[in-house]
Amino acid sequence: MLNLLYRAAGVLRRRALRGDHGRLGEDLAHRFLRRQGCVVVARNYRTPSGEGEIDLVAWQKETLVFIEVKTRSSTEFGTPDRAVDGEKREHIRRAARDYARRAGVEWERTRFDIVSVLLEKKPRIEWLPNAWR
Repeated sequence: MLNLLYRAAGVLRRRALRGDHGRLGEDLAHRFLRRQGCVVVARNYRTPSGEGEIDLVAWQKETLVFIEVKTRSSTEFGTPDRAVDGEKREHIRRAARDYARRAGVEWERTRFDIVSVLLEKKPRIEWLPNAWR
């Protein structure tokens, strides 16, 4: 019964966010990661200085994971993960250092992942652990 409610809520959310691919992709990635055993502790974390943003922050066992979610409606211009270039990684790294420092987590216990979301008839989600260091 509860599963049916979650599915219905997902359908309604997709309709409401039809034009907002990024937000829809983050919602799908969030649920996907929870099903994989991750505990999501933050969404859209921004540093106070505004230097960077992290889409999702999650614990996977003893590792604090900083996750960039990239969403596309097709692969016409390449896979979503290809959009995470060096400049974007640096902004995420700055925000991650700030988050880890504030949370009191040693830098060695962190990693960077990418979740690619393709919004096809049935959304396709690919998780790329340790996408960069």
